[in-house]
Amino acid sequence: MHTIEIIILGIIQGLTEFIPISSSGHLVIAQNFFSGASDHLFLEFINLGTLLALVVFFRKKIVSIVRGIFVERKYKLALNILITAIPAGLIGYLLSDFIGSTAFFGSLGVVMVTLATVGVVMVLLEHLPKASAVKDGEPLSSLRALIIGLAQVFALIPGVSRSGSTIIAGRLSGLNAASAAEYSFLASLPIMIGVTLKIFVSDRDYLMANFVPLMIGNVAAFVAGVFAIGFLMKYLANHSLAIFGWYRIGLAAVLGLVLLVQ
Repeated sequence: MHTIEIIILGIIQGLTEFIPISSSGHLVIAQNFFSGASDHLFLEFINLGTLLALVVFFRKKIVSIVRGIFVERKYKLALNILITAIPAGLIGYLLSDFIGSTAFFGSLGVVMVTLATVGVVMVLLEHLPKASAVKDGEPLSSLRALIIGLAQVFALIPGVSRSGSTIIAGRLSGLNAASAAEYSFLASLPIMIGVTLKIFVSDRDYLMANFVPLMIGNVAAFVAGVFAIGFLMKYLANHSLAIFGWYRIGLAAVLGLVLLVQ
């Protein structure tokens, strides 16, 4: 794999992991242009870069959560994050072999449909009925945390977007857009940590054999990830998800044209 291809894939991973346009969907598209995008172990290993981006950006919030657990005996946010993480983490673990070996999860047609469907929801989101508003600083109920977690399960389908599905569910559960994004990112930490630990334990030989390319890819993913989180948090403070919905719909239309001429 050429260095420029490694950097491009790292940037795609870093940007699309957090901006709600679907990292898996874009990587499925990239498989048609870059040979490295078909290397699933490479793509899983560069998740470390996006995990580190998340930890660095939200380091103060993470320290606050840990302090709340061990010093202040405040468990509600940590418990909610765990509740949100369990459905996708459990189903993803149980179905990991099926997902990795089934053509459905690598289909451009599936990506086209899910990009468009979630895009329409994003465009219409602010007009949909929502639960009572959650005040700033007020914790979610366990039920609302579970609903966001169930929405995260749909992100196992390429093109849906983990951040997109959870931010949408957060908005419908009464969070404002920026708070929904922050909660979405924090709730992804347990799954990202679990996936990273699993692959580092089970595929150490691959890591050692490809250490330099993986280092380059992770640095690119880290830098792009920090930028993406910062951009999205600032943008959603004053805007809705609609622009990302229109992007998804446009990309789905382009994919449809590509599939028609193939």
